[in-house]
Amino acid sequence: MDDLKELAGQARKISYQNFGKRITFYIPGMFCYNGEWGNYPAISLTGRNCRLNCPHCEGKLLKTMIPARTSQELLRVASDLEKRKVAGFLLTGGFDKSLSLPWSDFAPAIEEIKNKTNLKIIVHCGIVDTKTARVLKKTKIDQALIDVIGDDRTLKKIYKTEMGVQDIFQTIENLIAEDILVVPHIVIGLNYGKITGEYEAIERLKKYKFKTLVFVSLMPLPDTPMEKIEPPDAQKIARIIAWARIQLPDTIMSLGCARKRGDWGIEFWALDCGINRIALPNDETVARAKEYNLKIEWKKTCCSLD
Repeated sequence: MDDLKELAGQARKISYQNFGKRITFYIPGMFCYNGEWGNYPAISLTGRNCRLNCPHCEGKLLKTMIPARTSQELLRVASDLEKRKVAGFLLTGGFDKSLSLPWSDFAPAIEEIKNKTNLKIIVHCGIVDTKTARVLKKTKIDQALIDVIGDDRTLKKIYKTEMGVQDIFQTIENLIAEDILVVPHIVIGLNYGKITGEYEAIERLKKYKFKTLVFVSLMPLPDTPMEKIEPPDAQKIARIIAWARIQLPDTIMSLGCARKRGDWGIEFWALDCGINRIALPNDETVARAKEYNLKIEWKKTCCSLD
């Protein structure tokens, strides 16, 4: 514990030096915080269908999203959202066995939305080849989010796919080649709560000098095969965040919404590590940020957005 406190102190010092004593709290569009709804909903391009059927989710997260399984439906949903004055939306869905979504099918609609509205569009891209990266560039999306796992065995065991870690990093290369803003998400504890490959993933990300890095952790959903699996504890998550801060001193770091709910310990440790952003904070975390005399800002979008 003492060495973690020392590590967190080093990370916090770096964060305050480079970003100031400040924190931004986020309320994503599918959540409500103290009566305040987010302003950035998620849309599933596959409805409730997911061919992966991973043991921690089994497609249940898709049920919380707005379905848009055709281009026409996506255009209609976007029009409705614009009328509701939302800031934008996240495009995602259930991936196929190659960890991909049908971006080419929806690209003309996405481009039309970007041309006709001021909506900010983020895509949860999955694996993307060079051709699809060019297609996404043409749509003028604002960001591409990608889950980064650093261990092949974990990837294959959880996602039941033949894709590997190299495919994730090749996707990153493909997107960067098209000047698409990429926001990696480090998935902590995906291997049944064990830490396997997270540090290696961060090490491989160092060379890209990303503006923003998001940390999420295993969040087993009820009525799934992994519902009784214990996610990584707050100290293990904090150690990864602190180590990442020391390795990537100039990167904005965020604790994302995908994590164990109600565990204020994770958020407290993240604050102690000098995290820059937290999605869906507990009231106790907000109070502690005030005790730390941090300048607090609130936003109602995904935590990857400035």
